[in-house]
Amino acid sequence: MADAPQIPDEAEVRARWGGFAWTPENAAQAEKVIERYPAGRQHSAIMPLLDLAQRQVGAETNTQGWLPVPVIEYVAAQLDMPYMRAYEVATFYTMYNLAPVGRYHVQVCGTTPCMLRGSDDVFAACKAKGLHKGGTTADGLFTLNEVECLGACANAPMVQINDDNYEDLTFETMTAILDDLAAGKQPKIGPQIDRQTSCPEGGPTTLKEMVSENHDYRGAW
Repeated sequence: MADAPQIPDEAEVRARWGGFAWTPENAAQAEKVIERYPAGRQHSAIMPLLDLAQRQVGAETNTQGWLPVPVIEYVAAQLDMPYMRAYEVATFYTMYNLAPVGRYHVQVCGTTPCMLRGSDDVFAACKAKGLHKGGTTADGLFTLNEVECLGACANAPMVQINDDNYEDLTFETMTAILDDLAAGKQPKIGPQIDRQTSCPEGGPTTLKEMVSENHDYRGAW
């Protein structure tokens, strides 16, 4: 389950973000996104523009980013869209953060496949490092949330940290990932065991010749 966001005081938020505007680079990107849609259908650009805005906020705050209300209003105004329609999108999808998060947003899948495969151990590793669900560490480095299925069930248990997935986790590998991030290192992305994406551990068990070339099996039939 997603934990309730701790939204800051509105006056504080408006004082900080009331003057939000695109950087020149993001303004150009926003126009490119809007141009993808026919005239009169610009509202369809709301999702990529909210993502772009969240990333700009993240770049300005050295965090994973979030969407203050004035920023959502800014994006809605650009699309000539009622603010509430934009807010509905921002609140529906967990990819948008409605409150400040840390430099690394740790989203642990707690849905049934991950739970059965050891998500409790992943949470235990986070807790051992001072992370608590729905909160940000005192140093501002990590925010921890439990989320619903992130679509990597074959690689359970898994966690999404910012834009990257880390899969086939144990208490030890999750601890190592957090240690690397805290030290400014980039952990290995993807499966933490010997397999490519969701292939069998240790490599393929059938059609092994296809690993190195587009092998013709017809002579063996």
